[in-house]
Amino acid sequence: MPELTSTPKLIICLLILSLYPISLKARPFILVLSQDDIKDSAASTDDESAADWDDFGDSESMTEENLDPGSWSPVFEPSIDPGAINGSYYITISKMMSAVTNGDVRVMEEATSEVESAAMEGDPHARSVLGFLYGMGMMRERNKGKAFLYHHFAAEGGNIQSKMAVAYTYLRQDMHDKAVKLYAELAEIAVNSFLISKDSPVIEPIRIHNGAEENKGALRKSRGEDDEAFQILEYQAQKGNAGAMYKIGLFYYFGLRGLRRDRTKALMWFSKAADKGEPQSMEFLGEIYARGAGVERNYTKALEWLTHAARQQLYSAYNGIGYLYVKGYGVEKKNYTKAKEYFEKAADNEEAGGHYNLGVMYYKGIGVKRDVKLACKYFLVAANAGHQKAFYQLAKMFHTGVGLKKNLHMATALYKLVAERGPWSSLSRWALESYLKGDVGKAFLLYSRMAELGYEVAQSNAAWILDKYGEGSMCMGESGFCTDAERHQCAHSLWWQASEQGNEHAALLIGDAYYYGRGTQRDYERAAEAYMHARSQSNAQAMFNLGYMHEHGQGLPLDLHLAKRYYDQALEVDPAAKLPVTLALTSLWIRKNYADSFLVRLIDSLPEVYPRVEAWVENVIMEEGNATILTLFVCLLTVLYLRERQRRNAVQAAGDVALPNQHNEHAAVPFN
Repeated sequence: MPELTSTPKLIICLLILSLYPISLKARPFILVLSQDDIKDSAASTDDESAADWDDFGDSESMTEENLDPGSWSPVFEPSIDPGAINGSYYITISKMMSAVTNGDVRVMEEATSEVESAAMEGDPHARSVLGFLYGMGMMRERNKGKAFLYHHFAAEGGNIQSKMAVAYTYLRQDMHDKAVKLYAELAEIAVNSFLISKDSPVIEPIRIHNGAEENKGALRKSRGEDDEAFQILEYQAQKGNAGAMYKIGLFYYFGLRGLRRDRTKALMWFSKAADKGEPQSMEFLGEIYARGAGVERNYTKALEWLTHAARQQLYSAYNGIGYLYVKGYGVEKKNYTKAKEYFEKAADNEEAGGHYNLGVMYYKGIGVKRDVKLACKYFLVAANAGHQKAFYQLAKMFHTGVGLKKNLHMATALYKLVAERGPWSSLSRWALESYLKGDVGKAFLLYSRMAELGYEVAQSNAAWILDKYGEGSMCMGESGFCTDAERHQCAHSLWWQASEQGNEHAALLIGDAYYYGRGTQRDYERAAEAYMHARSQSNAQAMFNLGYMHEHGQGLPLDLHLAKRYYDQALEVDPAAKLPVTLALTSLWIRKNYADSFLVRLIDSLPEVYPRVEAWVENVIMEEGNATILTLFVCLLTVLYLRERQRRNAVQAAGDVALPNQHNEHAAVPFN
């Protein structure tokens, strides 16, 4: 529910209030298919394109260097040796990080020149970074054309993050035929980075601009080993608590809660927990041994650990066992009947992976009669439970028109959803860690890099850092630190991109930017469009602003009836808006019944008068020296007033005593 906070925005009298509805986490993606989306099974059963589909994937474990070449991981992950990969490239990236941390323009220019030289020599990863710098206008003029060109050639050279940037550019231009192909490749890479029967735990994208208590808790949980809660958990693990051991192993394995990824520590804690009978650790060890992720692959051990977990009623472990029977790994031979039984056990116990795996079997006709409609239903159940591989399969069905009617728009959206879970999402973890350590410059750089890859939360966070910290954001412009104009332009661009992806708070800020002319020319009509977009997502502040614009005929037709409707809607959406809405309705009543009166002119003058009063209070009264003098002056007036009142009371008391005994013209009269 939106909150109401007082700010000088679009309101009458003294109160010009602003609503800030911000969600802590990304909204859940709920997929609903109509009958029109689903093809007849007879029409799709023999579709030859299905033969190109992978069934259960390969269990081969790939390193992050192979999945995301050119990743900045070696700069942040001590377990990776940058010198063994591309030493000069990572030295340059380290310089950039140092420059934004320390606000050193000279070092940033030096790093940019090195990137440019390497890009001219054909290094795809340097081209990717140079594309980023041109796109953001960092040490080079902001040039979206050059940015796209460098990203295009970097992507062709194998840089995956540039491929994300190019795909997002196509998406913004509604070029779904090109975007869908790139996002399909990226989603496949992301899926290959998952474990066998599940994907990695969601690293929730935290909106750092949310001041709510739940967000503070989320930020505290991201402080790694310095977090008091983690230290308590570690103490419990050391004392033999198996559940605590499993959680710590999970944190280290995926690099959650602000911890550095450490597979060695993770396996140690998983093993200790499994020895104590902790089923989730047993399942995890089974998955790791089957995939060979950080250990030598051993299917026999994988089956053993998964079986132990299943015996303790951990139903998700049935998926891993079923997978081994489908592939014939660690068992005598492939056995689709047994595999289906295990998947059904998982599905019967509401395990999303079971639904997904049954969907694969029915789609491919593995051990069962092929039934595309039934497969689609299984995928849909798994997807709505958050199973990323199910999203991937549905995206393929929309993309190819197998089982579902071809829909490139939906396919692109689903592929993008999966692609954003790829290894490059670790940028979010490093950005948050930098922010929590007070390194705002590095956080802004990392969020900006994610922003150009199409991550909405990163776009919002980068824009908020610019608005919140100003010069302290260490924003680098074309020839040094960002000017105010460059900072406003950059923030405006980021908020706009976030609003395009459904962030109503961003849409509201874009409306404000056009309404007040912040970072762009004042344009009431475009402000109204942005507010309409935010209003479509039940944003109470946007409804209020639209009411105000109708009341005053700014960017929208002068219509008092529509103004009242929008004010009423704002109150319906957010009861906390009662006071400003009441004042606005009062203004509306006065305007309707006393048109062209002094009161109407007074109300209309307030938006111009208020900023002047606010500026005077801030620049004159709130200045430290003036505030001290004013305080002393008020104290002096208070003392004089009290003494004067005391004297009057004394005179009054004397008069009251004298009057009964004195009837002549010289009688004492109380002082008034």
